[in-house]
Amino acid sequence: MTRNTYVLIATLGSAALLLGAFGFQHIGGYAPCQMCLWQRWPHAAAILIGVIVLFGAPRALIWLGALSVAITGLIGVYHAGVEWKFWPGPSSCTGGGMDLGAMSGSDLLSTSAPSGLVMCDDIVWQLFGLSMAGWNAVICAILLAFWVSAARAPR
Repeated sequence: MTRNTYVLIATLGSAALLLGAFGFQHIGGYAPCQMCLWQRWPHAAAILIGVIVLFGAPRALIWLGALSVAITGLIGVYHAGVEWKFWPGPSSCTGGGMDLGAMSGSDLLSTSAPSGLVMCDDIVWQLFGLSMAGWNAVICAILLAFWVSAARAPR
């Protein structure tokens, strides 16, 4: 395969993952947690980088595309580990989701729960034992292989 074919596949892969995330959110009704949102930005960067490379950017830019999917994949690994309780996640979106030190007295006495807060350590959807974050990590490993192949392939 040519370099542009590898880049095209990697770019379309990130686009599919990002569109899938938006589909789960807007069609499926699965609101994203904070770490889910963190995983979207590197995919957007990879898509932009892929489009720029396809229009003739230097080969060095391909490594930025690889870095983008590596970052979102690592966030996915971290997020999946938080979901499986392998390690703690950010206090703002795990456990009770409340940072008691930042709350006022009236917040502590309030009986109303926050609305719209999605916890990062809750698995809301899974397939074959992997959550969306887990699947993001797995697919990003594959996309990373395409980016690296693109960087090494002849024009």
